[in-house]
Amino acid sequence: MNPSALPRKQKIAAEKPKEPKLPNLEDRKIPTFDQKDVTVVFVLGGPGAGKGTQCAKIKEDYDFVHLSAGDLLREEQQREGSQYGELIKSYIKDGLIVPMEVTIVLLENAMKDAMKKQNKSRFLIDGFPRKLDQAVKFEEAVVPCQFVLYFECPEEVLLKRLLKRGESSGRIDDNIESIKKRFRVFADTSFPVIEEYETQGKVKKLSCENSVDGVYDEVKKIFDNLFNQ
Repeated sequence: MNPSALPRKQKIAAEKPKEPKLPNLEDRKIPTFDQKDVTVVFVLGGPGAGKGTQCAKIKEDYDFVHLSAGDLLREEQQREGSQYGELIKSYIKDGLIVPMEVTIVLLENAMKDAMKKQNKSRFLIDGFPRKLDQAVKFEEAVVPCQFVLYFECPEEVLLKRLLKRGESSGRIDDNIESIKKRFRVFADTSFPVIEEYETQGKVKKLSCENSVDGVYDEVKKIFDNLFNQ
């Protein structure tokens, strides 16, 4: 039946898109990858902390693949035929966290692709995990992380950086309302992640108020020690 011929209530129900079925991670008994074969470093910090800039340098000097959870979600949002595109768009626009099953599967697929096509085994995962349950599920389903690289920065500095970036980025979440939501979400959800990994002795904390090169000098000490260079 043509939806236009239905009564109004039925018409609304007929036109409302179905929620996409989320990937099932509950059946995973062991992680996809062995930690002996794959190195994962989580890179966390508030919006605008410079994670992407530092990851680009680490990628160049230490043979890592840089996977930005946010970039993967935005790419999936734009990909023609994506079953998760509209869901991702609505979450990002509202400054909310996309369901972890989607993000984890996108990250896992990107890792598999890099291992197959580039023979890579070192991964920087930027902007993830955003919540403690994401961290737990990723380590159960994909691989445990080596450590967390955490860039600390005062909120007022981050706000100034993001508003400047928003002048040219074209990103729908680089506006003051979305930015403030992202700050609240980060404070409420990501700090518990950092605190949990601190109890495991797996957090490397850096101030991002220094110059880009100054911050990277500290980053290099961490990675030189990791690989005993």
